[in-house]
Amino acid sequence: MSLPKLAYLTGEYPRASDTFIQREVAHLRALGHDVLTCSIRTTGAEHLVGDEQRREHVRTFKVLAAARNPLSVLKAHARWMRTPRRYLSALRLTWTTSPKGLRGRLYNLIYFVEAGVLAAHLDDEGVTHLHNHIAKASCTVAMLAGALSGIRWSFTIHGPDIFFEPLHWRIDEKAARASFVACISQFCRSQLMCFTDARHWDRFHIVHCGVDPERYEPRPRNGMTILFVGRLAPVKGLPILLEAVARLADSYPDLQLDIIGDGPDRVALEAEVARRGLDERIAFLGYRSQSEVAEALAAADIFALPSFAEGVPVVLMEAMAAGLPVLATRIAGIPELVEDGVSGRLVAPGDENAFVDALKDLLGNAERRAAYGTAGRAKVLAEFDARREAQWLSTLIYRYAENGTCPGLRPDCEKSA
Repeated sequence: MSLPKLAYLTGEYPRASDTFIQREVAHLRALGHDVLTCSIRTTGAEHLVGDEQRREHVRTFKVLAAARNPLSVLKAHARWMRTPRRYLSALRLTWTTSPKGLRGRLYNLIYFVEAGVLAAHLDDEGVTHLHNHIAKASCTVAMLAGALSGIRWSFTIHGPDIFFEPLHWRIDEKAARASFVACISQFCRSQLMCFTDARHWDRFHIVHCGVDPERYEPRPRNGMTILFVGRLAPVKGLPILLEAVARLADSYPDLQLDIIGDGPDRVALEAEVARRGLDERIAFLGYRSQSEVAEALAAADIFALPSFAEGVPVVLMEAMAAGLPVLATRIAGIPELVEDGVSGRLVAPGDENAFVDALKDLLGNAERRAAYGTAGRAKVLAEFDARREAQWLSTLIYRYAENGTCPGLRPDCEKSA
């Protein structure tokens, strides 16, 4: 049996904040899959920060843009109406999985329209398996596209925010209907199990998001530069990192914080930095390409992530691959990546004093930082290599297409699909 032709769907692709999806697509292509990328919305220019993003943007099918053409919508849905029983079943699914209220019904009907257009495009392209990342609206479109066309489909569930509103996004129904679900961590899988029937659990597999370790070169680190990479939003807990820098500034005259990323909190955070008189120590660098992030990781001495909610942050994997000592919070799947006192430091989320103490401990002990960096890189090489994770995902897709099943939570990645 030949490798299935795949389509990838997300709400917005490519994005500067979701480069791990680009890596997964690239490695699946390298394995021999023909992968068609699809995006519900057209990516904003602020996310096209490198040649990789720009190339992917050009070749990606934009669902909403296509659905704005009434003729395209009519032709697509006319195709699926030729099998009226399946079409009506998909329409019923649209209605029964709608969030409560008129707005919820309306949005699901819009997703149904989009699903018809997407399914027609996949049918035209000869796609045999659709995979979705992020189990929200785009996954609803994937589910409905599968119901309309009969195409096999699967999805990767990340968290944590999907688990804040599991019934709204009907992850129970999505997990029941998908060929399989790729969970990014044991913690994520356990959360999905909370909301689904036990008879589906054997189709929930662990597929880590991964990095390309060769992008990152460990080096001696003797400076005082802290790096943060992420979206500038409340969930990232950046005020705690600013507080830590402010408290430690007098003790460490060379202390510097570089912040890569953008988001709704940027203006307020910049104002807070100015208020504290930390402008010379803290730099807001905006979005950066994958190559530029790799360069920033090479130049930094400590990576800090004071988040309140995460899945398993890919940027934390990147930092560890670069041999950086990391400081993060003990939440969700992070302890599956970082072992406190071995490959980095973990503290309780929201505990400013613990965060300051841990950062001070790292700044004051170069030997310990080096040991954490070495252990962290070894962990990423062993369990979070993007090539091996893509191989496992390919194996899942292949075996579900061939047998309808694939035993095991994690792979023997030495075996090819």
